[in-house]
Amino acid sequence: MLVHHRMAFISISLFTVRLLQVLLPVEKASKVTQKSLLNALFLLSLDMSFSLEYPSIHESVAAYLEQMSTENYSIYKQVSEAAYSIECTCSFMVEVHKEGDKNLSELLELADQALSSLPFHLHFPLLQECIHICSNIWKSAEANLLLQVEGQKLLLHLLSHPLLNIKAEAYHCCLEVVKDCLGIHNIAKPVPSICQGVHFLLHPKVLYEICTFGLQEDKNEVNSTAKAILIHLLQGRLMMEVLTWNKFIEALCPVIPVLQGYADTKDTLGKCILSLSETTTDKGEGILPGAPRLQAALRLLFSKKQLVRSVAAKHLAFHVLSEEGSNLKRPCLDSNVLSSISNLFIVEGAMELKLDDKMNSVIKAETVEKLYDILTSDAVDLVLRKSAAEQLVVILEDTKMHDILKKLGVIEKILAYLNECVHVDGKLMESIVVPCLTLLRKIVCADPVVRQSLAQQPSLLLLLFRVSLILQSDGAVLTETTVLLCLLLFDEVARTETWADDIASDNTEVPAFSLPVAVVRRYHLPVRITAHHVVSPNTVVVPLSSECLAMKPVADMLKTAWNLSWYHGIENLLQLVNYEKETERLLDSLKLSSEDILILKITHTNHGLQDCLSLIIQAASHRDVRTALTRLSFYVLNDRLALKCNSGLCGTTLKSFVWQKAMNRFLQVLPASVEDEKLLVDVLRFLNKLLREQKSNLESDHLKWILKSLLKNQPKSLMSLLVRPESQVQDEVDETQAAVRQRLDKELIRLFNLLLVCSMSVTDREGLELTGLFRTELALKLLQCLRLTDAPHFYGLPSLERTLQGMVHVTALPGWTTYSAAVEPITICKKYLTGLLEVISSFYVEWGGNAMSFMGKGVTKSTVLCLLHLSHEMMAQASDMDWISLWSLPYDSGEEQVLSHLGLAWLVPLWVDRDPEVRFTALGIGSALTSLEIGCIALAESCQNISGGLWGTVINILLDQSECSMVRREAAFILQNLLVIPMPTEDTKDCIWQGPCVHDEESGLSQTGIPALKALLYHCQFYEHVDQMVKRCYLGCYMFDLNSYKEDKLSIEKGGTTDFDDSLNLWKAPPSQRKSSHSHSTSETMILSASPSLGSVTELQATVPSSASFIPETVVDRLTAQGQSDTTITESPSQHDSPMSAALSKQRAVVTPALLSAVCSLLHNLLVVMPKDTGIALQQTHLLTTLSSLVSANLVERCILELKAPLGHRCHKEHVKAQVLLLLQYLSSVCSLLKSCLLVDSQLVSQDELLKPLLGNTFRILTIRPKDGLDAELTSVLHETWVDSFSLLATLLWKSGQISFPSVTAALANHCTTVIDTISDCIHLSTTYPALYVASLQFLSVLLNEEGRKQLQDKHNVCQNPTLSFLLDHTEECQAPVTQLTALIIQVCERKSSKDVLKEVATNALLSLLAVSKNAQKCALEADLIDSCIENMKHIHAQLNLDSLKPGKAQRKKEDNLIKELRCSMQILRNCLFENEECKMAALKAHLVPVLHSLWPWFLADDSSMQIALHLLCVYTANYPAGCTSLCLASGGQSSLPSGRSAAGNSLMHYVLKLASYVSNDNSPVQQVVFCLISNLALSHDCKGIIQKSNFLQNFLSLSLPKGSNKNSGNVSTLWLKLLLNISFGEDGQQMIMKINGFLDQIIEMCKYKHKSNQHLALLILHNMCFSPANKPKILGNDQAIAVLSACLESNSPAVQRIGAASLWALLHNCQKAKVTLKNPAIRRRIDEAYSSVKKSSPQPEENELHAYHVKCLENIVQLLDC
Repeated sequence: MLVHHRMAFISISLFTVRLLQVLLPVEKASKVTQKSLLNALFLLSLDMSFSLEYPSIHESVAAYLEQMSTENYSIYKQVSEAAYSIECTCSFMVEVHKEGDKNLSELLELADQALSSLPFHLHFPLLQECIHICSNIWKSAEANLLLQVEGQKLLLHLLSHPLLNIKAEAYHCCLEVVKDCLGIHNIAKPVPSICQGVHFLLHPKVLYEICTFGLQEDKNEVNSTAKAILIHLLQGRLMMEVLTWNKFIEALCPVIPVLQGYADTKDTLGKCILSLSETTTDKGEGILPGAPRLQAALRLLFSKKQLVRSVAAKHLAFHVLSEEGSNLKRPCLDSNVLSSISNLFIVEGAMELKLDDKMNSVIKAETVEKLYDILTSDAVDLVLRKSAAEQLVVILEDTKMHDILKKLGVIEKILAYLNECVHVDGKLMESIVVPCLTLLRKIVCADPVVRQSLAQQPSLLLLLFRVSLILQSDGAVLTETTVLLCLLLFDEVARTETWADDIASDNTEVPAFSLPVAVVRRYHLPVRITAHHVVSPNTVVVPLSSECLAMKPVADMLKTAWNLSWYHGIENLLQLVNYEKETERLLDSLKLSSEDILILKITHTNHGLQDCLSLIIQAASHRDVRTALTRLSFYVLNDRLALKCNSGLCGTTLKSFVWQKAMNRFLQVLPASVEDEKLLVDVLRFLNKLLREQKSNLESDHLKWILKSLLKNQPKSLMSLLVRPESQVQDEVDETQAAVRQRLDKELIRLFNLLLVCSMSVTDREGLELTGLFRTELALKLLQCLRLTDAPHFYGLPSLERTLQGMVHVTALPGWTTYSAAVEPITICKKYLTGLLEVISSFYVEWGGNAMSFMGKGVTKSTVLCLLHLSHEMMAQASDMDWISLWSLPYDSGEEQVLSHLGLAWLVPLWVDRDPEVRFTALGIGSALTSLEIGCIALAESCQNISGGLWGTVINILLDQSECSMVRREAAFILQNLLVIPMPTEDTKDCIWQGPCVHDEESGLSQTGIPALKALLYHCQFYEHVDQMVKRCYLGCYMFDLNSYKEDKLSIEKGGTTDFDDSLNLWKAPPSQRKSSHSHSTSETMILSASPSLGSVTELQATVPSSASFIPETVVDRLTAQGQSDTTITESPSQHDSPMSAALSKQRAVVTPALLSAVCSLLHNLLVVMPKDTGIALQQTHLLTTLSSLVSANLVERCILELKAPLGHRCHKEHVKAQVLLLLQYLSSVCSLLKSCLLVDSQLVSQDELLKPLLGNTFRILTIRPKDGLDAELTSVLHETWVDSFSLLATLLWKSGQISFPSVTAALANHCTTVIDTISDCIHLSTTYPALYVASLQFLSVLLNEEGRKQLQDKHNVCQNPTLSFLLDHTEECQAPVTQLTALIIQVCERKSSKDVLKEVATNALLSLLAVSKNAQKCALEADLIDSCIENMKHIHAQLNLDSLKPGKAQRKKEDNLIKELRCSMQILRNCLFENEECKMAALKAHLVPVLHSLWPWFLADDSSMQIALHLLCVYTANYPAGCTSLCLASGGQSSLPSGRSAAGNSLMHYVLKLASYVSNDNSPVQQVVFCLISNLALSHDCKGIIQKSNFLQNFLSLSLPKGSNKNSGNVSTLWLKLLLNISFGEDGQQMIMKINGFLDQIIEMCKYKHKSNQHLALLILHNMCFSPANKPKILGNDQAIAVLSACLESNSPAVQRIGAASLWALLHNCQKAKVTLKNPAIRRRIDEAYSSVKKSSPQPEENELHAYHVKCLENIVQLLDC
């Protein structure tokens, strides 16, 4: 009975808390005051076993309890803390008994935590171990100070514990330690440090605790032990080392004021205390040092015992007599004086020590100072000084005045007066003693610092003692001295902060003088004060009161906590064989009863499960098994209620093989009777519950074991129970037996369905083989069930529905027909098709559709879903045969017996079924069949008799805004498939596929093909509908619309919940087969061609979504309305009854991203079929902008964060995951559509309102990290989305880079680092996902190419926004990712074969990256890429030479591959060296030039290679003199000796000049590059020499100058002029040029060109020549030259004007002849006019410097000419 009660209690508790969590927010729980609920929660909170098994539920209980009942929650918290303390206790005891070194810090922490539960369990070994640890810590002189402090706190807590038995035990343990360390038995031991074990007691705080509270404890158990401890210490000097004794005396001194209260002449302790103040030798030695001994002796005079005071008088005599100068001081100690000492300080009455520290003083500081002057002045009469002192006494009532007097030195002056008084001649000063003592007393009372200082002065104490002796007859004097001595002698124990750690140290207020109660009680004190330390400051508060402990739930919880902690967990506790024997030594209150242990066993799931399984294995009857199964079901239920689905059962016991042993016989032995069948039903029901809970993470070994058990005993396995012989069926007369059989069939089908679902996660070969075999065998069995009788009208609907449901599961995964050894897959498919079509024809078509059919909704849905699955299987298994025709349904017309074919028209009624899932699935069949051309034709022919035909029907479904999205989506896929087949562009009857057919009733004309399609779309207002569809899209995970929820709830069977909440979830393909925007129920037929021509059809395996959101609608007879407006154009679409207005008037269903994904694919196909019309429609409706605006990276990121959350319901996570998949697939679809639009017309996508948000969202999607907790399916879809995103971005930059590049760069700048990391991740996926690898690198290449192009354009412009190069090279967070990316691409380039397409993609990316990023170049240099490229070139050269000796086409092809690889290496080198001197230096060291020199003959044979080589040399020699020089060396730079230079004319420089001479007039690309190279080389002195010697410049004169008035020069002239300009920059070059006969005339002619660029270059050359002194006479002697230069001053171009002015100034400099020539009036006039004009002009801001230079030139010309 207890078992059942406990199981029910747990389940009800879990249910109650879960219900509270759903209905009642915690923050509002305080408003609930129902007492029964409060009591239940309180009881649950204290249920230890429940809290351990269901911690999250227990946390909720505590949260609700905190809000509902503060009192109960407080008790719960206290008990929880006590339970934790118990745990610490047991942990401490375990740790302390471990061998080896111990972590004392942890032990002390545990002990401190354990202290609070000590009153409950009274486990005194804990206390003993604590004290031993304290003793051990204090033993060592090098002990950790922090540990000592913590240990001391623990000791003080024990010694001051409020429970007497604990305190007594603590004192007893301390006494035992003292005895052990200081006992007489230690004399014989050689270890001297034994006595150090008492060091832990030798501290003022510990001794204070013992003396103040231990000695005065009422109970003898404590005070007697405290006395014994003190006696052992006081008498143990001989047993202690000097160090220990000194430590003891040092610790004892501050406590002596308390200890002396117990001084006595009779008992041992009292005598020991009296001996402390005794001086034992003539030398003044004693137990205590001199000053403390004097204080002790004086203090004893305040004792209440006369005998003690008498002893004190004797002890004082020595100090008085031995005082320095005692012979000059009064009084003389005689017998009379000595006899009066003992009662000297026993005064009547007590003084009130109270000063006013709050009054506002009216006395000024000047007054106080004047009074002090009078008091201290020797010239003033003693009476006046006494008066001044008395006034100061009054003033000092105000404590604010004390500081003034202390600063003036009043204390020192008072002491001086008192010393004068006690002098033998000081009788005169007696009159002033009283005010002086009062002054001193008030200062000492108010200032603890002064009090402490004076208390340490023995001379002062003796001075006061002598004054009291001298004037003992004066009551006022005696009272003041007595009070003063009391304040000074008891000062040490008056400081509360000394003895407690919790006194606030930041309190600035001076505390009032106060003494411990123990001192006040045992001394005769002359003052009335407040006592403190009635209770020890170290005492702890007992957490649980006795009333609380008396509560049974509290006691039970603590008892359970003790046992769980003591035995280290519930597993160990429950494994105890003899609990009673194990717990003999424990208190009865700590022992568990047998009921308690049973409750623990039941509550602990692991043990409970094992117990149930053992009961099943050992069961002797059916009842025992049923009982165990009931308990097992409870455990499954409890795990579900506690949300432990993932970490519960499957994570614990059921992962073992015990349950297999328990269930084995039920899976392998067929039932022999009705009772056996009933039991099997119960077993299967439990297995189904278990598998349903664990289907997502069931162990593959368990699944394989079940499958083997089912397949092992064929044909007598459980599957055979599905198909019973007809004799058995007929014998089932008994209703009970029939009911049992029905239940058994139901549970069997459920089991098989669940096994099929679980098998989807199997990946190993054996598992796949088993699941495949099981699926095929089950398929055959179910087929037998379906065809048991030839009379389909007599099918039992429940049985049929179960069979079809099983068939849905069987057929859900592809390949389900392929595992039979006896039957061919296509045969199984045909049989299934025949059976399913028979069901459809019998129950649906024959009965007139769903309007008259009595077939259940579940049968229809399952049948249609099976047909959908079957279509895919037949597509895979019968690809080489016409299987579409098998789907045509024959129809028996009745009496006439004429057999006609209904064809595929049986699908159309299903498209308008009342159940949206049936409509969706039936349309899915249509889209599957139309994925083949023959299917499109067959379906179109079958729909000819329907109004509107196939096109009209499907478009009407798609545009029906009241239809749910999943149905419309499949309609979109059918349209997409129909558009794949080429349609005629005009009316022709010859085509097999006519496309849509539209008839105009007014004109009687018909249209087919593309014209009909255009008309149909126009009439339907297709694009306007789609625009409305997009605007109503809902992106969220859930939407609840109660008004529209008119259909039945999701499929729930009568016997309980179905296997799945949504039958669409049954059909789910593996993650690897999920495609982003493709149909989930058909092969995808997106046209891949981006041009107007038709592309190919790609068939892909389809899947269904994991969840589909839809709002059902009322049944409408869509057949009557279909197509009439779609195919018969009779009215304008703007009329009120147009499809648009009609649809808007209906209730609108939710539009999902999945539907829009399909619409995007449809628009893509329309764009391909009709690019111009579709483009115009997209622009007019702004559809692309609207579609793009729905892309939401923020939503995707939020959903992914939800998926990563550690807590959360599995179903919710599945829904969120489905939402992420749909959003990512939608983005893929949008990207694909936009890419197609770009290829058709880039203007469609160039708008900022479309681009900027889309780019931001796209880059954010690219930053999502799949490694951060995404599963395989999500990762796969994310990668697909990345492919489409990268592809779109690349196409965007390729087609409209100039417009879109700034937007792309701006969007990338926000996510640069993470996008680079993403590209690196994509490169790692080159083998597993090459498409992603290619897409990412292509995007990178195009992006960087655009950046390079932009850099060339903006080289002279200032760029406002950060460029991509800036981001890559100068942004700190991008440095490491760029380096990593470059290294990764280099690795790919080096590892992959030259024939590999992937290497080509990587090479292009590397080239682009090196061209724009210095970081990439640096990485390449560090990776030795330059060396490896040059080495590769050497290897290619050797291979080319070797292969040239072998003739044949194969060798020619190999040679071409080598040349291609050579070009690649040179291009990489070129980009490595671009504007990078370090890389050029590395190339120089690697002998780049010799390698190119050796390859030169091969370059000559191939212009393309030559062009690349020359480009490389251009980059290499630019701004790099050492590189230029290397070209001049013979044999390509291998010799560095001067004699080697151009010795034989075979240097690379000579080769280049020969090439330039050869191509100087052919206007080829090689010509341009070679002249660029020579222009670079011309800046080098060595190269100029070779150019001069080679007579290459003579070719300049052979240029044919243009004739006529235009005088436009060609490209060759430009190349020559650039070369000559570079030569003319140096004086040697200027002279070299001038030596060319006819050069000056030629260049002057060129200066007259109309072509601005060439004219400009020629003028610059002439300008440079003017600077050479040697050339000036020749220029001045040439009238045309001067004319050209002077004419420049009148040019319209400011640049030409500046060149002319600068040239003339250069000629005039240091040249008299130039002055004569230029003073020509015509020239001078031009100069003056130019000067005047320039001074008046106002230049643009960017030309300020040039303008200033222009002015300066003309100024100097004028000045020189005026000289």
